[in-house]
Amino acid sequence: MGTASIPFVGYLALEPSPHLVAQECGTCGARYFDRRDVCASCEGTSFHPADVPTEGTVTAFTIVHLAAPGLPVPFVAATVDCGGTAVKGNIVNVPADPEHISVGMPVRLVTVPCGVDDDGVEAISYGFEPAVQEATDGS
Repeated sequence: MGTASIPFVGYLALEPSPHLVAQECGTCGARYFDRRDVCASCEGTSFHPADVPTEGTVTAFTIVHLAAPGLPVPFVAATVDCGGTAVKGNIVNVPADPEHISVGMPVRLVTVPCGVDDDGVEAISYGFEPAVQEATDGS
């Protein structure tokens, strides 16, 4: 039997494949990743779940060199535009320097294990990694 996994945040869906689920205002379409009673954009009160695309583009980033004890640094914190939804997350699987990260860089959602509890349940978070462009050799 494999290790049980749970999402680290409520808006990360692991099945059928990993993706984020926002709460979308039924009136204006604004999206949020936390529970809302009232839309901050239009004051609407009706929300429904909306799947967020798993690919996007970096719109802003910072390289973090000082963090809470126990967090390895440096790391890249970014805002990613996923089909019109702004998502905050870390850029992973790439060196944390400006030579490897840029505004406009295409990225894709990936899952990141963040620990296992005493019962063997693994918490899974998310990040974004550079979307590798397939090279063509002209053949």
